[in-house]
Parts: sequence; structure tokens; C-alpha cells
Amino acid sequence: MEPRIRSGTKLDEGLRAVVGAQPLTQLRLAGKPVSLRIPLPKGEEIRVAGRYFDEWSIGDTLAHDIRRTVTETDNLLFTTMTHNPQPLHLDAEAAKASEFGQILVNGTFTFSLMVGLSVGDTTLGTLVANLGYDKLVMPKPVFIGDTLRAETEVIGLKESKSRPNAGIVTFLHRAINQRGEIVCQCERSALVQKRP
Repeated sequence: MEPRIRSGTKLDEGLRAVVGAQPLTQLRLAGKPVSLRIPLPKGEEIRVAGRYFDEWSIGDTLAHDIRRTVTETDNLLFTTMTHNPQPLHLDAEAAKASEFGQILVNGTFTFSLMVGLSVGDTTLGTLVANLGYDKLVMPKPVFIGDTLRAETEVIGLKESKSRPNAGIVTFLHRAINQRGEIVCQCERSALVQKRP
């Protein structure tokens, strides 16, 4: 349901009630989209969680606060949702007979979780597009019950040739378990907005 402005509400109050302090939003007037720019009070700016291209420097390193304990449900849902029939991920008896002796967490889940743990501090609200992932390695296995955290380092910055309002940031992401072991690592190239 679309937000509605009550009859008799001052236009400025009504817009702020509907859209808050967003600088640009889409509203509908008589069913047609209308773009409105709402000025912010002097000195205020919209702040997003991620950083803009011009706020990064090579060598910047982040230890992301969010941690995640991997559950059997995580592994089961991700593995079946992606149609991966690997018995090491789904069959407790087959996994028990393997060199690991237990269910092995799906590596693509580990990769996705690693990137996801980093987004809030890196590209949330500033990403144009992820351009690619390179040099993906999984040096240690992940098991159900492992708690993972992520770290990120900026290893490359490049101006975009086609988009003057954005640049390419290359991140080195690492997922680390509760024993301090790197369980996943990759480089992510992201097209990120410049500060408006």
C-alpha cells in the first residue's frame, strides 16, 4: 500500500511524513510518478552505511562487526535451493565416511556469507554493480556450528572510464572461523558511486 497524505496537511509536513529526509524520491500523483527533491536543512547530508569511491584509500582495512554461526538449516536450505546434490553437504552418513567425518558446509554458502558480512561497511547504499569476483580460494573447510567473521582490505582503486560519477574499488575479502583460520578469500571488484 502506498503512503497517503491526509487532507489538510501542509505540503512540506506531508512530504516529510511520507518520505522522510530523502533527497530524491518517487511519488505518484494521479497514478503517475512524480520526482520531487526535498531540501535538507543546511549542513545536513544523507549518510549511507557504505563508503563512496572517493572515501577509500588503498590499504584501508576493516574488521566487520557482524559474525554468523553457520547452522544445519543454513547449509541445507542453501544447498537444496541451489540444486546441489553433493552428499558431503546433505547426507550425514556419507559425510561421516569422508575424510572430514561430518557434514561439510557448502562452499558457495561460505563465499556468499563472507561477501554479505562485508556489505554493510563497504558498499551498502553506494554500490552501482559488482563487476566480478577473482582469486576465490577456500583453504580450510567450514562445518556446522562454525562461527565466521569477515575482514576486508582495499587493494585497488580505479576511475571508471564510462561513468564519471563512479569508480572501481577492488576489495580483498577474508572469512575467518572461530579458530582464527581463513576459510574463504576472494577479490571483489565493485563499481561504487562517488560522493554526490
